[in-house]
Amino acid sequence: MSTTLCLVGGTFDCFHIGHQALLEAALGCDSVEVWVTSDAIAAEKDPRIKPLTIRQQFILDWAGRRSISTHTLEDSWGPAPTRSDATHIVCTPETQQNCAKINQMRMDSALTPLELIVVDHVLAQDGQPISSSRIRQGCIDRKGNPWISATDLEQPVHLPTNLDSELKEPMGTLFPGPEDTPEVAIRAAVEAIPAFSPCLVAVGDVTVNALLEIGWVPDVGVVDGLTKRTTWDGELDTSSFVGQLSCVNPAGQLTPDLLECADLALEFAFSEEGGPVLLDVDGEEDLAPILIHLLAPLGTVVLYGQPSAGVVLRVTDESTKERCRALLDTFEVR
Repeated sequence: MSTTLCLVGGTFDCFHIGHQALLEAALGCDSVEVWVTSDAIAAEKDPRIKPLTIRQQFILDWAGRRSISTHTLEDSWGPAPTRSDATHIVCTPETQQNCAKINQMRMDSALTPLELIVVDHVLAQDGQPISSSRIRQGCIDRKGNPWISATDLEQPVHLPTNLDSELKEPMGTLFPGPEDTPEVAIRAAVEAIPAFSPCLVAVGDVTVNALLEIGWVPDVGVVDGLTKRTTWDGELDTSSFVGQLSCVNPAGQLTPDLLECADLALEFAFSEEGGPVLLDVDGEEDLAPILIHLLAPLGTVVLYGQPSAGVVLRVTDESTKERCRALLDTFEVR
């Protein structure tokens, strides 16, 4: 019996259970070559895509001792149109047509067509396909579970007293600066924002105002008129914000109102007809970053003030979402 070789191509970012299903189907052959999109091509698609070496290593770690090797895909077709030793190719329903073109190219070169292994998409909990792009958008994790949904906050939830001291510690990188000149810390934080960041969210009146003072308009600004839980005596210039929303969120709580407005603010900031949004909280915005990180796309930067210390920068990544999800799960209904 002749040896079978299956070719698989793709970007394989945020290696998820859909990728695993694709490779499991390919492993019906004797050996599998996975051709992973090069960094240059991936960067044109989305600069947040992880480096090639990381994407390949996820595949190899998952494969273990099974007969899978990884290679670099430098163009649209890879080796499939010309490899005489290949026998199979894996595709999804949406890429099946491309595989048909590959087979036509092979027949034009007097090569045997590849046998197609068509693998249906693995669906997320919401019934939509799991994809790397949806993971980067911040909607779902790698198993297709939503990071947050409306049912998480059907009613207000309260911060447990045992978390109060933990949340006072900076959740991110602290940029120190004098309290009376917050622009010093803000400038340092702004310089550290990754080039690929799709969104900047600023939480706190002093933080939002300091950004505006140095000429930066956050995509979303969250304010409550307070600083150190007393009335802020400054005056915020709101003219740079295209949209304004307001919600109620008492101190020590996370409310459905805050969740809905934070979601709307991020959606509007990313829409073609949208722009910077100011979210005015009646109560306190101190806990808002928990919801914002859960809602936001990967790569989003959240800035918030650390009283008497400076400003904290935290990038929304999968570990950030995991921590915020764990924190939210400890909140109590009273």
